[in-house]
Amino acid sequence: MHYGSRHHSATISTRIPAHGDLAAVDTSGGSPPLLQEKQQGAVHRTRQSQQQPSLNAPSNKNSKKTAIAPKKNRKNTILIQKPFPPKPPVRRANAAFVMLVRNSDGQGARSAVRQIEDRFNRNFQYPYVFLNDAPFTEEFKALVRPMSKANMTFGLVPEEHWSYPEWISTTKAKEARKTMAKVVYGWSESYRHMCRYQSGFFFQHEAMLPFDYYWRIEPDVEYSCDLDFDPFLFMQDNNKKYAFTMSLPEYTETIPSLWNVTKDFMDKYPHLLAEKNALDFISDDGGKTYNMCHFWSNFEIADARWMRGEAYQQYFKHLDQAGGFFYERWGDAPVHSIAAALLLPIDQIHFFKEIGYYHAPFYNCPAEPEFQAKCHCDPYQNVNRERMSCTIKFLELAGEKGMVFPEEIFD
Repeated sequence: MHYGSRHHSATISTRIPAHGDLAAVDTSGGSPPLLQEKQQGAVHRTRQSQQQPSLNAPSNKNSKKTAIAPKKNRKNTILIQKPFPPKPPVRRANAAFVMLVRNSDGQGARSAVRQIEDRFNRNFQYPYVFLNDAPFTEEFKALVRPMSKANMTFGLVPEEHWSYPEWISTTKAKEARKTMAKVVYGWSESYRHMCRYQSGFFFQHEAMLPFDYYWRIEPDVEYSCDLDFDPFLFMQDNNKKYAFTMSLPEYTETIPSLWNVTKDFMDKYPHLLAEKNALDFISDDGGKTYNMCHFWSNFEIADARWMRGEAYQQYFKHLDQAGGFFYERWGDAPVHSIAAALLLPIDQIHFFKEIGYYHAPFYNCPAEPEFQAKCHCDPYQNVNRERMSCTIKFLELAGEKGMVFPEEIFD
């Protein structure tokens, strides 16, 4: 896949106006034309409504009043009162949402941001960081800006983070893509650059450096449960470093040498391995082999300071030197997962079961009644209840409450 010409790292920050300030969406100039039309229409409708009489008010003294039955007489009506929306938070974590995205994914990005806002961020206003290996177009920015009142930053990936390092043979990498043509994304050059960038660099982008925590989102994902708590603060207050919603086995043919390279790292840097880690989550034989379990990293909430730290950075550099991102097709999901399992105590890894989430083709959907009351997903479609999922294994090892299956509640 062809990408645009390379540029030096650049970041554009946009402060979204306070509630009610509809005119100044972009600091570079007035509102987009579509937004201006909506504003004018809103003003027009408001003036019309001010001129129209109330539906309950008589047009003159002789007209009949519209009868509205009092609540106590509405025998066929069931009133369900919902609690008032939460007040604005008194404190927030130092955190942001981050999305690596192409300009062509503007509609999918717009949809994802709208879902995040509706389910959670409208009450918290955490900022967004969008990253792209090509300069963002004005069209893309115009699509996503109106979706949130939170600050938005648009950053350009540095060329050195989206290109071949000097120790990689491009000829060998090309041959590897031909050999893996029938493997999922095995033919793709751009996918390999993306996986390497997501594994070792995005949290070090200048737009991300101010933040301690990030929540990764992707275009076209769906969030199906209202969140009345702050996952960022949960991570901070409970000393969690990595969180997930789904765990699955990786495609074996994409990472044939990853575990051998990882074992070499463990031999060279035993002091970097955490005590009481989650090795048994990723290996069924004490570390001899990798069982392919990994957290699906298209959703993850993590402590970026941990990933910028010595242990994670040493692991990434060790993998990067081995060349597997290009000579094979190492994904960022197994890289993040193995790093978390080895370099963190297992009690610093968290499963957010209450976050209803869909990334094609899989769902996480909680079955517990207290969560279902805030969700619109089908708990029978929860991939974490399937035999192939690794989540039940993780919960058992972590000593946490197991999965609740819908059959236990609804059948």
